[in-house]
Amino acid sequence: MAVPASTARVPGNPVSGLPVPALTGFTSRWVDGGGVRLHAVEGGHPDGPAVVLLAGFPQTWWAWRKVMPALADRYHVIAIDLPGQGHSERPEGSYDTHTVAAHVHAAVQALGVSAYWLVAHDIGAWVAFSLALKYERHLRGVALLDAGIPGITLPDSVPTDPGKAWKTWHFAFHVVPGLPETLLAGHERDYVGWFLRAKAHSPGTFDDAEIEQYAATLAADGGLRAALAYYRHATESARKNHETLQRQHLTVPVLGISGSHGSIPDMAASLRPWAATATGVVVADAGHFIPDEQPGAVAAALADFITESE
Repeated sequence: MAVPASTARVPGNPVSGLPVPALTGFTSRWVDGGGVRLHAVEGGHPDGPAVVLLAGFPQTWWAWRKVMPALADRYHVIAIDLPGQGHSERPEGSYDTHTVAAHVHAAVQALGVSAYWLVAHDIGAWVAFSLALKYERHLRGVALLDAGIPGITLPDSVPTDPGKAWKTWHFAFHVVPGLPETLLAGHERDYVGWFLRAKAHSPGTFDDAEIEQYAATLAADGGLRAALAYYRHATESARKNHETLQRQHLTVPVLGISGSHGSIPDMAASLRPWAATATGVVVADAGHFIPDEQPGAVAAALADFITESE
């Protein structure tokens, strides 16, 4: 159950003046992710298998707020804001997914978790794929939700057909130097609102308060710069992915979760060339934002995946 955001500054919060939303049964904390302070929200069964959740653009850990309580009875649940996202620090430097993966894994280790299941959506899935390549021995399995992962599931070119282009046009826009910042500064709410409402199968999935919350995190303390940096370093992410894949493929169980009306029709098919075992689930009546749109189906798919893979 969600409760209203606190207006008090949370000790350790590197993003000043930005309220921290709270979720009943879960605790916010900040941990050292290899020199970058990352925001983690932790709860659930302390002795259960650890499940780490990563969100994507333009969201934060709050994207998992409906899924986390459904997992809490059986699992030690940890949702982490990526560097530059939500209430995590917004560092300068590279946001290629191998660099970011090292920060995320360090944060998980700082929480005392040595082995975990990794579940990630959108840009979170970019990071999760690279993390799995770098730290596979610490993972029990990986679930990736509707993500165009650079060099893996992302098409080589952006389509110009209006019926398809609306799903991926922003990849090209975000890498243009300077222009997105000029056009989006002060208009974060409009931009975030378009993404959340256009890419959800049901336009009523997100209310005005949620849009305002995500827009505020994007506008705060370098959030827009950091969000764009993931796209601007996507070529480097793809290069490092393929460089690593020349030496190894994923051997941990992989689950691809697609939405019936999402961006990647069959995540599992896109991942199979790179994984020893990849199974897939297509969630009905869901667009791109599957955890928000069909949280019960996502929680059930994750529980089945973990049970079947143990």
